[in-house]
Amino acid sequence: MLFRLLLLAFLLQSTQAMAAIDGRHLFTRYCVACHGDDGNGGVGVPLAMPGFLNHVPDDYLFKTIRNGRQGRVMPAFVDLSDAQINALVRYIRSWSKQPAPVINDKVVKGDAVNGGKLFEQHCATCHGAHGEGGKGTGVTFSRPRDLPIIAPGLNNRGFLTAATDGMIKETVMKGRDGTPMVSFLKQGLTEKQINDIVAYVRSFEQNLPKPESRPEKIPEVLMADSPYSYEETVAAVKKAVVGANFRMIRVQPFEQGFVEANKEDPRKTILYFCNFGMLNEAMAIDPRVGLFLPCRVTVVEQEGKVRLFTINPHAVSVKFNNNELNRICDQMTQMYKSILEEATL
Repeated sequence: MLFRLLLLAFLLQSTQAMAAIDGRHLFTRYCVACHGDDGNGGVGVPLAMPGFLNHVPDDYLFKTIRNGRQGRVMPAFVDLSDAQINALVRYIRSWSKQPAPVINDKVVKGDAVNGGKLFEQHCATCHGAHGEGGKGTGVTFSRPRDLPIIAPGLNNRGFLTAATDGMIKETVMKGRDGTPMVSFLKQGLTEKQINDIVAYVRSFEQNLPKPESRPEKIPEVLMADSPYSYEETVAAVKKAVVGANFRMIRVQPFEQGFVEANKEDPRKTILYFCNFGMLNEAMAIDPRVGLFLPCRVTVVEQEGKVRLFTINPHAVSVKFNNNELNRICDQMTQMYKSILEEATL
């Protein structure tokens, strides 16, 4: 009998260990890039923070991973199985010394109209006038240095699907230790007023935009054929870049660093350029834009044909799930197209 109990305990521990290892593997693959290896945040919010983890139920974490936050950096992981998401939740929960909280899931009744007035007075400064959330990401460059976390978007399908009324109410009542979210009960609001705020936040569901379908295949590279010689095309690109209010930074062989010095193909060139105002604006919105900045156009001559290539910022920004970034990247895509067109007229 004792042997059976010991064996059962061993198997249970092994199962839990495998689940933790699986969850850690999945977290490394899908989450580390934004949330950090130790869960202390980066582009994404710090998940290991006790003020967060000890006050959100596992169901909230599950639904957040499944549905994401439309247009708010956190993507929806629709291709993960329920078992995989549960493994991720278990791994994230392992950072807390406390068990998952049990929160009342009953509908909170309140006066949404009065809640809107209270929201404007107490919440809009951080969460936006319409609950759209704070701007920027968790990276210091894109947020005020005294804010450890950007206020989440409340007027968001993903949030409203994941958060129950009870969780929203508890957050407003108790706040989030380690963040600018204070306890509004301690700030002097009554429970009835807090119920009104919860009712107002829940009313956002009435006017949510329809869920966006997955975007069609977007070309990741913009291309154009030049009717001019290689040298004329390079000169035309420089002229088009300056005409578009960009500053030329440098011109270098395409193969520089990949082949022995002075043996690069002289008919393959990258032209780097930048509009520093646009660069600063984009970096402040989402520092990941630095992956494809500064701007560049590659000119290549092969078999007598001269062709221009550049990355498509719109195709890249779509992967980042950030509506603010999409806006400026769409502008960049149009500028790239204009430069390619001007250089090949």
